[in-house]
Amino acid sequence: MVEPKPTSGRKSRGLFVVFLILLLAGGGWGAWHWHEAQTAQRAAAARPAAPAPVPVQAASVEESDIPIYMTGLGSVQALNTVTVRSRVDGQIDKIAFQEGQMVKEGDLLLQIDPRPFQAALDQAVAKKAQDEAQLVSAKADLERTRQLITRDFASKQQLDVQQANVNSLNAQIQADQGAIDNATTQLSYTTIRAPLTGRTGLRQVDQGNIVHASDTNGIVQIAQIEPIAVIFTAPEAELSGILKAQGQGPLKVWALTSSGKTPLAEGELTLVNNQVDSATGTVRLKAQFANKDHSLWPGMSVDARLLVRTLKGVAAVPNTAVQRGPQGLFAYVVKTDNTVEMRPIKVGVITADKAVIESGVSVGERVVTAGHYRLQPGASVQVTNASETHVAAGEMK
Repeated sequence: MVEPKPTSGRKSRGLFVVFLILLLAGGGWGAWHWHEAQTAQRAAAARPAAPAPVPVQAASVEESDIPIYMTGLGSVQALNTVTVRSRVDGQIDKIAFQEGQMVKEGDLLLQIDPRPFQAALDQAVAKKAQDEAQLVSAKADLERTRQLITRDFASKQQLDVQQANVNSLNAQIQADQGAIDNATTQLSYTTIRAPLTGRTGLRQVDQGNIVHASDTNGIVQIAQIEPIAVIFTAPEAELSGILKAQGQGPLKVWALTSSGKTPLAEGELTLVNNQVDSATGTVRLKAQFANKDHSLWPGMSVDARLLVRTLKGVAAVPNTAVQRGPQGLFAYVVKTDNTVEMRPIKVGVITADKAVIESGVSVGERVVTAGHYRLQPGASVQVTNASETHVAAGEMK
């Protein structure tokens, strides 16, 4: 009898071996894949991250009219200042103004006791009347003498004496009229009026005091502050430009606070002094202001800003866009892909807030005005136009 072959056992062992091989192959592939993933992650982590865009401010290059100013330190002065004094001696009967009061030309300021001067005038008038009466009598005597001399009842000498008497009385009457005029003038000096329109200062005398024509302090000082003047200086190098501009028309002047931030008044240049101060190399200028609101006061220190000329239709950028490098002046230009290009520029006039660009950038292009610290050519930027404080804070980070 023949025994059967154990074929089922051999098949089971073969399947197990195949399964084991597949399992090992799958595990190896999984381990290799895991290793590759970890390697890729480590490589990605090791690569530097792309830099974040740099926050900046930017402004467009614009075609503008740029005013050119000349600024100098100035002092406010009253257009006219008068110290009111008495021209006669006498007692003050009345003071007709208040300290610090605005007075007009011709307003009564002070009344001095007029009685002594009125008496002197009355005496002069009486003396003239007396001499006129004597003249009438002398003329009558002269006429009688002339009639007598025709009859040979009077001598030529008597006629000459009478004529001399008449002439003397005529001269005396003229002297009397001079005395009357002088007494009238002295009497008028007892009434003191404002010689100009202005503001009174501190009063130097009180009612009841005796004033004298020789007093040096005066009674009060009046300052004309409508209009008012500002005296300031300019460098001699600017003189030719100022004179040329002044020849084309009145030049505007602005008075600002000494900090240069707050405008106070607008006026016109009225005077360029006739010589340059050789010690300082400056020339004195004078401007006049209407000063209706009394924003300017004598003695104030101000900044005077003179408009010399205006550049028409020039390319201009904020002056913070202009940077200085080893090769000269340049600006960072923001391109359409929000990267920057360092471009050399040629700059003309630089004012307080604008720079005139003669070449290097064109109207319409954008230039960086703040946030330059972290920039380099090709850097990516984010134009925020936030405050400079925020941009600076971004630079510090």
